[in-house]
Amino acid sequence: SRSAPAPLSESLRRAADLLSLGADAATAWEVAASDPATESLARMARRSAASGSSLAGSMTELAADGRIQVEHLAAASAERAGVLISGPLGLCFLPAFICLGIIPVVVGLASRVLDGGLL
Repeated sequence: SRSAPAPLSESLRRAADLLSLGADAATAWEVAASDPATESLARMARRSAASGSSLAGSMTELAADGRIQVEHLAAASAERAGVLISGPLGLCFLPAFICLGIIPVVVGLASRVLDGGLL
């Protein structure tokens, strides 16, 4: 629990303390079950205590799911940054594009049209 994030660390410490004092699993994991961050861990620990099955396999799956969720959040954040940066870049490059790309073309066409006597 020392290297775990704050909500998980507190839940693990509290459950370990209660279990070492002799509390049953339902009581020990009650606080962790009320926190959305540790709810699935508490549910697996209660199920493991009731059935006598190993908690390691479930914890491995939970850790893999957590890593996948963090990976998706990081990818979404990177995509969002790409979208957010396009606005300021557009505002910076749009005046330069107009001054260096559109105005010379319009002036060149206008001078030909006006000098050629079309108007």
